Amino acid sequence: MNNIGLKDFWRQTYKTGSPIPIVISIQVGLFVLIYFLDLLFELKIVPQSFLQPIVQHLSLPSSFSAFLEQPWSLISSNFVYVKLLSILFDSLWLYWVGQIFFTFLNKRQFLFIYIGSWLLSSVLYVGFGTLIPPPTNLYLMGGAHPLAAVLAAIATLVPKYELRLLLFGTVKLRVVAIVYFALEFLFLTLGNRPAAISYFAVILFGMVFVYALRSGMDWSTLFQKKQKKPAKMKVVVGNNIPANRKHRYDLPNQDEIDAILDKISVSGYDSLTHHEKETLFRASNSGDKVDG
Repeated sequence: MNNIGLKDFWRQTYKTGSPIPIVISIQVGLFVLIYFLDLLFELKIVPQSFLQPIVQHLSLPSSFSAFLEQPWSLISSNFVYVKLLSILFDSLWLYWVGQIFFTFLNKRQFLFIYIGSWLLSSVLYVGFGTLIPPPTNLYLMGGAHPLAAVLAAIATLVPKYELRLLLFGTVKLRVVAIVYFALEFLFLTLGNRPAAISYFAVILFGMVFVYALRSGMDWSTLFQKKQKKPAKMKVVVGNNIPANRKHRYDLPNQDEIDAILDKISVSGYDSLTHHEKETLFRASNSGDKVDG
């Protein structure tokens, strides 16, 4: 019974095609690992604490020279958390916002916004931190910036989408987004100004993506692999009609064949219905001339 429940959990969580459970799992796993190593120090099993060195080496530094010493932080910083409330809050928000996002947009668009804002915020953070050095060494960590871009995108797309909040009742998504952005931006401005600047930039990035999408430009298709369509079979109906046909119009017409072949090029042969497979079979084996 437990095995069946575990399989159902795995299927419903990680086999849905959504990248959100994977992102949250990495964040939580790294958080647990960091504090497990710190627990070893508290129990006197290891002579020194690993908490501060690990967090600094995985977080994104604000200066370019420090970044060159730990370039992996460009990737790892998005998953580093040291506060329980921060990781809990961001994980829940990412899950909820992601549920709304996938109601209207797709996985490719989510990944473009999430990864694009992640890289954009990192470049701007290091850039501004280098041009205008802060008084103390600062680090960027956590997935708040990509989360803000995803929220900005979906709030721009469906600003009147309603959320039912426990203490406030029904609230429109744009109101929730504005309050969330204002509080987060204020917090970053007080403690980490390069992070605040990059945070504002990724909000604009999410909004502009949707404005471009409305005008017919889907930026996420830039990273879509172009599929080579197979040469269409052209069915040429000849004068010799098979004996089992009453007349030439019993054969599938060219438009129907083209539609089936287009479906194969996009979704594969297995996506065809039984009728479509039978139609394609009759077209290619009816004794007519078939040009590849």
